[in-house]
Amino acid sequence: MKLVIFGMGYTARALLDEWPDDWPCDVVATTRSSDKAQALAGQGLTARVFPGDDLAADLAGASHVLVTAGPSDGRDPVLAHLRDAFANAAPHLDWVGYLSTTGVYGDHAGGWVDEETPLAPSTARGRARVATEAEWQALHRDHGLPLHIFRLAGIYGPGRGPFERVRDGTARRIIKPGQVFSRCNVEDIAQVLIASIRQPNPGRVYNVCDDDPAPPEDVIAHAAALLGLPLPPEIPFEEADLSPMARSFYAESKRVSNDRIKTELGVRLRYPDYRTGLARLLSAEDAE
Repeated sequence: MKLVIFGMGYTARALLDEWPDDWPCDVVATTRSSDKAQALAGQGLTARVFPGDDLAADLAGASHVLVTAGPSDGRDPVLAHLRDAFANAAPHLDWVGYLSTTGVYGDHAGGWVDEETPLAPSTARGRARVATEAEWQALHRDHGLPLHIFRLAGIYGPGRGPFERVRDGTARRIIKPGQVFSRCNVEDIAQVLIASIRQPNPGRVYNVCDDDPAPPEDVIAHAAALLGLPLPPEIPFEEADLSPMARSFYAESKRVSNDRIKTELGVRLRYPDYRTGLARLLSAEDAE
């Protein structure tokens, strides 16, 4: 196997950490700086700077590709540079995974969505993701690219949890009535990707999230309880000093169904809700 990863970040690292020992694999991983490329090379990976280096030859020899890089200025950076290379490589590729977002569904006032729900994003980021998904799907349709789209909910995991903010007193419980988010532990994302590689189904779309969409203030409150610290203060959404990115997340409320990853891929989530996920993060901290 030869795996090419566009965007060697948090989720891609989790995938490599979960990679089966009985799958010998050469890994080519991209990053945006030469310094980070040197660091990746020191970890035994073949590192490329992208955009910059020509990855056409890497794609020509690849069996699997994971694309974690999101749109930049409304455009997909991978397709902007390598659309023809992907079209040419399609016949010999076994699996291509594109990491998208549940933001493509838009706002459903707390209602449920699944992979068949029409896409109606209400943010510029969501609209860029819809356009990018369509571009990748065109390569699947026109050239047989073995594409699999994974729509990820909010990602958390080691180093990305609420505990630090609760401990240092910066955590807030922002209250917007009716607001719910779906989320997923990065280890579960990795096992979904591996399950798909084991049984590819080109053209398929999968929601990746846990079983328990919940208000964000509940997650903060539970983290404080686990730490034995006071409940962070409530702040009405209208009064919260949020970045444009954070505010855009609150523009949409929905519950995301994950039935397909269970019924088709046989995935059994390690962390089916934020309570089990946070407990695991805290126990891992204590073990260090």
